[in-house]
Amino acid sequence: MNKTIIVSNRLPLQVSIQENSLEISPSVGGLATGMKSVHSEGKGIWVGWSGIPENELSPELSQKVQQEIRKEKCVSVPLDNQDIEEYYEGFSNRALWPLFHYFMEYTNFEQQEWEAYKRVNEKFAKVVIDNLDDGDTVWVHDYQLLLLPQLIKDQKPNTTIGFFLHIPFPSYEIFRTFPWRQEILKGMLGSDLLGFHTYDYERHFLSSIKRILRLDVNFNEINYHDRMIKVDSFPMGIDYDKYRNAALKHHSDSLEKSDLRKRLEEHMIEDKKLILSIDRMDYTKGIPTRIKAFEFFLDTYPEYKEKVRLVMLAVPSRSNVPQYQKLKRETDELVGRINGKFATVSWTPIWYFYRSLPFEDLIDLYISSDVALITPIRDGMNLVAKEYVATRTQGNGVLVLSEMAGASKEMNEALLINPNSYEDFALNLKRALTMPLKEQETRMKFLQKRLKRYDVEKWANEFFKSLEETKQVRNTTITKKLAGDYEKDLIRDFQSKEKKLLLLDYDGTLVGFKDNPQDAAPDEALFQLLDQLQEKATLVLISGRDRDTFERWFGNKPYNLVTDHGVWLYQNKEWTALERLRTDWMQSIRPILETFRDSTPGTFIETKKYSLAWHYRTADPELAKIRTMELNTVLTSMVANNGLSILQGKKVIEIKSSNVNKGRVISRLLTQENYDSITVIGDDWTDEYMFEEAPEHAYTIKVGFTKTKAKYQIKDPEQVRELLQKLV
Repeated sequence: MNKTIIVSNRLPLQVSIQENSLEISPSVGGLATGMKSVHSEGKGIWVGWSGIPENELSPELSQKVQQEIRKEKCVSVPLDNQDIEEYYEGFSNRALWPLFHYFMEYTNFEQQEWEAYKRVNEKFAKVVIDNLDDGDTVWVHDYQLLLLPQLIKDQKPNTTIGFFLHIPFPSYEIFRTFPWRQEILKGMLGSDLLGFHTYDYERHFLSSIKRILRLDVNFNEINYHDRMIKVDSFPMGIDYDKYRNAALKHHSDSLEKSDLRKRLEEHMIEDKKLILSIDRMDYTKGIPTRIKAFEFFLDTYPEYKEKVRLVMLAVPSRSNVPQYQKLKRETDELVGRINGKFATVSWTPIWYFYRSLPFEDLIDLYISSDVALITPIRDGMNLVAKEYVATRTQGNGVLVLSEMAGASKEMNEALLINPNSYEDFALNLKRALTMPLKEQETRMKFLQKRLKRYDVEKWANEFFKSLEETKQVRNTTITKKLAGDYEKDLIRDFQSKEKKLLLLDYDGTLVGFKDNPQDAAPDEALFQLLDQLQEKATLVLISGRDRDTFERWFGNKPYNLVTDHGVWLYQNKEWTALERLRTDWMQSIRPILETFRDSTPGTFIETKKYSLAWHYRTADPELAKIRTMELNTVLTSMVANNGLSILQGKKVIEIKSSNVNKGRVISRLLTQENYDSITVIGDDWTDEYMFEEAPEHAYTIKVGFTKTKAKYQIKDPEQVRELLQKLV
């Protein structure tokens, strides 16, 4: 039976050692809860760090830890103190975390920490692969393991891999500043499915893929080598029933009230209201900004003095990091100043707790608060907002939520605010405090219905279902990969037959694409290979290149050449015009192309004898997409009346005569000789005419893994050359 391997930085376990006594208990939290069903089914295992540095364990104790962890269906990755300092505290939290949350001023790019990040991802890969069997599925989680999917895919290419990012993915303008941006993106692309909390994060990721790696993206699918990678959004939920049932229990008379609950209820008398704020002590949460905005609220609406109290719980986080220490000091000072400014003998505006609270006390806070104030500056999701809604079993309460939290995308019934706007903050806080009960109940009803329907288990199941579907997509996307028996048949056929025809496209087939087409001249190794092929078969180089260029490159060779998509044929050292074409149309089309060239940086016009080409390979992909649609619209009405056609190649639009295509050339060549072996290799849609015209027994091969009429597909020009070398 196949299993699922879940991989995260930490195991869902609390492991502690007291005087050589080992204690292991389950962790609580969104991910551990959400993955519970996936982890428990079948032979599933969870791979991650135990929380104890390996260098602090004796060999015997380390083995014991592994054995006990194994009983919980987990496997530990051995990390030492240096790994934790450089990979986790260093690169993950001083480079990735601030950059992905748009705090560029806090980013710290250190080469040594990057090397540690790679090293630890490789350690995770080794443990995963050691436990991986054919047919298993791997689900990798979060920003600490961005390189892991490709590391696994490199060694186990047939493994189905999912990846989910639990923090925001930043816009291209932010991400492009990252020194190792290509490596990170390529690491993530080892996945078959990439998941994000919101469509915004998904869109930002795809934008970086297009602009940095220059890959083709079709809606939410990425064409990468021989794979189609799906990207989608899956908003993470909570264990809704857990929070709702806990709240119902706390409302019942049978449960003795905690000291915290009694203290909160003392404040709730005389029509006073509680405003709740719960966060980790992190600069992304906007705690100082929230405190200042609360001060602005009290100054703007003085009638609320002694009528409201902000209960602020800040959970300690990374307290050994200077930035977090500074944040703690600033928060302490702000709370002290504002309490000093507004406090009376019987009232303190802010109750401030810097600690973790047990689950029962959290429920007390949720059910006692009239308003939840969740206003991070930037947050991947924010589950606190959802937990508050789940505990409002009486149907009342108001959620004031930052637009910058991922949760805001699915919680429109909350009062959404810009956390940086004091006016917005004050106005909506007043609105929350004065909202009629009926409106509170209506809003809360919609929120609760949605959160109950899409809880954390539903989130995990939806992702896993989508990941399983990628297996079917993988089987249907590719026609036939030219490998194994297919390749052997081709080589055997080529070497055994007497009359062989070999038709090869040039750009994108024999050589890779260049930003400047003139930089794609043949190298010496290619000449040697073509010379060998010429001795074995009738070799034809067929291209959209102009006659002058091919004559300059290959004029001294005995190869057969076809240029301008089929206008000229070079045989026996003589050029023959296959078509008689006029060129007077160029003077009408050229000004249009020049306008688009001037308005689209990174584009240029290539003038051929019988066609005009507008290249946009180095243009911004988003702008180029818009411009190509505009240009096609403009040209369509013009070319139809002039016997012209528009060719949409790889990052190029070419205008030429409708009478010309490469398929007509094949038909002509086949009348000259009765070939018993025919091989056709090309890369773009202009070569589809050749695949279509080739006889049934021909080997037609598409370079790249996109939809094609060719029988077989091959990865890139490098593999084309390797194949041709095998033929000779």
